Amino acid sequence: MTTAPKTGTRWLTDEEQSVWRAYLHTTTLLEDHLDRQLQRDAGMPHLYYGLLVQLSQSPGGQLRMTELAKDAKITRSRLSHAIARLEKNGWVRREDCPTDKRGQNAVLTEAGREMLRRSAPGHVAAVRQAMFDRLTPEQVSRLGEIMRTLAAGLQPDHADADLPWLR
Repeated sequence: MTTAPKTGTRWLTDEEQSVWRAYLHTTTLLEDHLDRQLQRDAGMPHLYYGLLVQLSQSPGGQLRMTELAKDAKITRSRLSHAIARLEKNGWVRREDCPTDKRGQNAVLTEAGREMLRRSAPGHVAAVRQAMFDRLTPEQVSRLGEIMRTLAAGLQPDHADADLPWLR
């Protein structure tokens, strides 16, 4: 077994290691819980639901494919596959971008809006049951503060980074 050099490595404390593992375990369980609920109730994975939500919250129910990939933090290839599946269900359509002939927009269809209207109550109930019903208001507030702090420190600050939506 090879060990890392001791210089400069700040190993996790026992408490940090415990928190890290609990975080990984919980996020895996939560994503699985939400995926199963949406597959059962709406016939789509959590990722696809998230794409529909992003489109529904965008002006005109549309976004450039590159922006959608960036917002979802996925590769353009993975997004293209997801959009193809959503198109097959009639929930999204692609349109050429009027300002850039090379680009495309993903557009939420009326059938996609209807799918969101039907599936949102069950999804919200699953999120509430899995997360918010288990926490006190103070814990919710603290968790939000922690997540915003972590997210702010992880936001890429330059375009030349190895970012999924650029692949």
